[in-house]
Amino acid sequence: MVRAVEEEKLEVPAVESQNINGWKLTRKETIKAHMDMMKEKFAKLLLGEDMSGGGKGVSSALALSNAITNLAASAFGEQKRLEPMQLETKAKWRKEIDWLLSVTDYIVEFVASKQKSKDGTIMEIMVTKQRTDLQMNIPALRKLDTMLLDCLDSFKDQTEICYTSKDDEGKTARKDDKWWIPTPKVPPNGLSDTTRKWLQFQKDSVNQVHKAALAINAQVLTEMEVPENYIESLPKNGRASLGDSIYRSITDEYFDPDYFLSTMDLSSEHKILDLKNKIEASVIIWRRKMTAKDGKSAWSSAVSMEKRELFEDRAETILLILKHRFPGIPQSSLDISKIQYNRDIGQAILESYSRIIESRAFTVMSRIEDVMQADDLAHDPSNGEVKRFPMGDSLGVSDGTFNDKEEVEKLCSAETPNSMTLLDFMGWGEGDEDTEKDTKEEIRSKENDAKLLSKPPNIVTNKRVSYLENLTGSRSPTARH
Repeated sequence: MVRAVEEEKLEVPAVESQNINGWKLTRKETIKAHMDMMKEKFAKLLLGEDMSGGGKGVSSALALSNAITNLAASAFGEQKRLEPMQLETKAKWRKEIDWLLSVTDYIVEFVASKQKSKDGTIMEIMVTKQRTDLQMNIPALRKLDTMLLDCLDSFKDQTEICYTSKDDEGKTARKDDKWWIPTPKVPPNGLSDTTRKWLQFQKDSVNQVHKAALAINAQVLTEMEVPENYIESLPKNGRASLGDSIYRSITDEYFDPDYFLSTMDLSSEHKILDLKNKIEASVIIWRRKMTAKDGKSAWSSAVSMEKRELFEDRAETILLILKHRFPGIPQSSLDISKIQYNRDIGQAILESYSRIIESRAFTVMSRIEDVMQADDLAHDPSNGEVKRFPMGDSLGVSDGTFNDKEEVEKLCSAETPNSMTLLDFMGWGEGDEDTEKDTKEEIRSKENDAKLLSKPPNIVTNKRVSYLENLTGSRSPTARH
């Protein structure tokens, strides 16, 4: 496989010489250096990151996932400013991510095809093609990646936006939990109308990228199997997982997710993650109880199937709202466990690549919002006391009240004012209008009948849709480090 990757994926600029690690090499020497580098990386992946050869390495799926995560961390860092990537760093990112993604070209499935023999006989044979989920999602993620790089490149000639120097940092330093990030500066009278509209367009575009990457990542996590280690750690009933107070609220005859969240303590990242972990665990427990056929099984339940389904829908509704109110919280115990014990290399690549794109998009949006806040402050200094709260900055919490039904309506519509949608940009809009219309009608119907939220549509899906598909995090699992 390494030889095939070498022949197809090794791209070297067509120049007479190139500098690598400070050495000026000829084209032939450059090709050899790149090939040696690629062999070293793939050798490390094949050994599961254990270069000692002692057999203590991780699975190939986890090794590839870690490689993509670490590559993104080294290439992009924290993205403190809105500025283009350095050419050398961008070239390294594109070259090495191509190496890692090239593995998916060899993950195939058998499909039926027809072959005509010399005597005219038509035979049905089985041929290989790239697995469907990879064939659809890898090109989409590549385009999202390119859109983010193009967005940063567009700030190259921007003269109205700059950042405070080290000499001015003491006077204009941020007063929130991101104090180390430079403060953006705009002209005394604020940005011009043209720049303000252009900045809003960039934010809308990045927001579309974020939504698309989140949807792909959520779908991949949903399709990953729940590890036995996680299941064994669960209590035998939902009440033990949730606690009496939360259990009574979810199983009450009248349930309002908005009111439920207003009664919860969501003042810190730890408390939000703890609530998410409890609810995810209860969903897994209720699902196993519904699928337990043996009445003597430890997972069987005396509660009716209809009530279990209702409790599960309510819990998944809460998880959906938490995901979109707090997009920056770490990954849950369930997500970390799935990634750690996953053995499907294709899913591992899709999950890690979509996660780092989602994380980068969220970071770029935060930097754009910093500039927009500085612009608002320049127009009206009285508004500067502050729109940015510590939790709001780190977790993406929106200020003001939150209406879960309105938010899901917005997410389902996926429309951005004054800009084309991501589906239109990527050519996915054709033939999807009827599906989108049906989804909106379904939402209205369920709101009137049962006051339950409908599920937002996916970018790509082959399985049963669930609110759990919206579970994901924008950070690398802590179990990896």
